[in-house]
Amino acid sequence: MKVIITGLVLLFLLGGCSSDIIISSPNGRLQVIFRVNNDSPFYEVKRDGETVVLESPLGFELQDEPSLSGNFEVVNLKEFTLDETWSQPWGEVKNIRNHYNGMTITLQEKTALKRLLRITFKIYDDGLGFRYEFPEQSNLKDFVITDELTGFIMAKDMNAWWIPAYGDEIDSEFLFSNNPISQLTEKVHTPLTMEYQDNLFVSIHEAALVDYPAMTLDPSGQLLSCDLVPWASGIRAEVRAPFKTPWRTIQIAENAGDLITSYLILNLNEPNRLKDLSYITPGKYNGIWWAMHLNKYTWSQGPNHGAATANVKKYIDFAAENNLTGVLVEGWNEGWDYDWSEGRFEFTRPYPDFDIEELTAYARRRGVGLIGHHETGGNIDNYERQLPEAFAYYQKHGVHSLKTGYVTRRPNGEHHQGQFMVRHYQRVLEMAAAHQIALDIHEPVKATGLRRTYPNLMTREGARGTEYEAWSAGNPPEHTVILPFTRCLAGPMDYTPGIFDILIPSNPGYRVHTTLAKQLALYLTIYSPWQMAADLPENYTGHPALQFIRDVPTDWEKTRVLHAKIGDFITVARKDRHSDDWYLGSATDENPRSLTVKLDFLIPGRRYIAELYTDGPSASMEDNPLDISIDRKEVTSAESMDLDLAPGGGQAIRFHLLE
Repeated sequence: MKVIITGLVLLFLLGGCSSDIIISSPNGRLQVIFRVNNDSPFYEVKRDGETVVLESPLGFELQDEPSLSGNFEVVNLKEFTLDETWSQPWGEVKNIRNHYNGMTITLQEKTALKRLLRITFKIYDDGLGFRYEFPEQSNLKDFVITDELTGFIMAKDMNAWWIPAYGDEIDSEFLFSNNPISQLTEKVHTPLTMEYQDNLFVSIHEAALVDYPAMTLDPSGQLLSCDLVPWASGIRAEVRAPFKTPWRTIQIAENAGDLITSYLILNLNEPNRLKDLSYITPGKYNGIWWAMHLNKYTWSQGPNHGAATANVKKYIDFAAENNLTGVLVEGWNEGWDYDWSEGRFEFTRPYPDFDIEELTAYARRRGVGLIGHHETGGNIDNYERQLPEAFAYYQKHGVHSLKTGYVTRRPNGEHHQGQFMVRHYQRVLEMAAAHQIALDIHEPVKATGLRRTYPNLMTREGARGTEYEAWSAGNPPEHTVILPFTRCLAGPMDYTPGIFDILIPSNPGYRVHTTLAKQLALYLTIYSPWQMAADLPENYTGHPALQFIRDVPTDWEKTRVLHAKIGDFITVARKDRHSDDWYLGSATDENPRSLTVKLDFLIPGRRYIAELYTDGPSASMEDNPLDISIDRKEVTSAESMDLDLAPGGGQAIRFHLLE
């Protein structure tokens, strides 16, 4: 017996009748098949009739209670569908269509406790999400999950782009590897992006992670098992019914670029809960951060203290003169003179040479905002004890943007992505909203689309960023053409691009592994509503390429991915939300590329000036990274354009609409 859910009927299966429940996407190409097999729940996924995910398990193991994985029958089905369009207050696109068919399946144990478990599926044209719900019930109230049994048995041995989970000190800050999933031998982070024969792309992740541990994946052959990040005690989650887990998400596409323009994870989050959005402003910023990584300034007190008032004013002046909206100041508060891992920071006590009242007033006069900084050192008790006063302090001084950090990755002995820290980040997020503060989180719990519900959650780190170029072997050129298809599928990333001093003569032995033109391209290929002009002001002054950083927006109406091959190259075009201008960024790995783009995204019949920032004729990441050509030409939507990218190179273009 098969029951096909078409989006038009409501069906009830009673009495434990064996059946397949088939839920189709709006265009009919994607199908999820749910069944109870030998009293246990399973699902599988097909696309165009071909299996993508084989029959895979669902359920839970509980502490000191029978598992919730068998003895089930279907007692109720509730069908629903939705087709709406909603607008982001800021983002990579303005309007997002939320179109799915859905089904909530209620399972009940046949004997004994008669406990209920609900599973809700939402099926989109570009993938699916499913979540568990524990309804309020007498035989399941407060309980402990020791294992979530969700599995993803991939029908094909796909190639996976992966980083390991549970890093001792750097958590998600690894370089990516590429292997068939059957060869994976350690737990991996999500998003886990996989490809098969260049025509099937799948990414497994989660959405709406609240009060629950993050999901990693434990591979065994072609089975990827949900492995919840544990508490230090070994348990996985403390739950009080009624409760809903995060969504488990599977994005499916025919090409890698369609993963980037899938907004399934955002759609699975709740709508905006914040009434006041007036303080939330996308933009670009600079700061003393890169100079500290180059050892020019210190976070701690002393003759080279970066956060000194006079020095910060110079950065404010540079920001005001170059269309930057913020200045990030780190090391302004007491506590940096100790071992950072102790987390002995005071968040309302500035160092004597940092005058917050003078600086905020000066910044306001210059049309710039200060971006505050809370480094916790992972000392969560110390930070949470000061949270109300720390946020009130910034609100009092008109500071509406904040970067947080957690350099010790095992706070209170707990794993960084476990339920303890997920709860902590949520408290900080809600406290920030209550004090009109937008957040940039470094060393974060992974992004899962909560920025839709809390638009003050602007951006975060969560991967190897530019700082590794200053004091290590750095990021290989393929790294920045992997991130858009992996980490960045989860949400905006504060990668901190814009380094012009590629060879870093002040730090001999270290260098940035791109050309100068690629640094400009990163403003388009790695999305963030806050983008840093990360280099020192003196390295920008007088350089003609600075004009692109002055011009490029960070808030977009439309996004199109024009070229996409994971680990090899990417080309992205984005339309400014506040004008008719388009911007394009293209980047490659260590290999040179010649790519052609059609300009059909431009307004037909109108003329544009293309301002071109290209790798120069002798440019090369290794031999001549600073060679850049800057040119202008008139173009229309009927034309095509050739992009010539040097090894480790890129290209950035502004298309300015002529009146």
